[in-house]
Amino acid sequence: MRSWHRLTEQRIKAAEAKGELRGLAGEGKPLPERPEEAYIDAGTAVGHRMMAEAGALPEEVILRRRLEEAKAAWREVRGTEAEKPAMARIAELTQKLAIAEEARKKFFR
Repeated sequence: MRSWHRLTEQRIKAAEAKGELRGLAGEGKPLPERPEEAYIDAGTAVGHRMMAEAGALPEEVILRRRLEEAKAAWREVRGTEAEKPAMARIAELTQKLAIAEEARKKFFR
């Protein structure tokens, strides 16, 4: 384990011993489900969550949500004339999401 992991654990234990972690928002409740975070690293997920709480959603999060909505819409119109445009929308959003992810990766290299 790296030394910063140990330092983090020590600070958490010290804060718990002082009672500084009691009474926080959400205490005793399960963590909210964030399935969109399954596809990104933990550090990026934390950054995205902080931005979302501040009211500034990253482009990737917005695109991922729109993509899920487009997939749900496609499932509803499967087998109809509306299926082809729905599939085109999914392809468009998938491409935009890939571009946004690649841009972020290049920026943080």
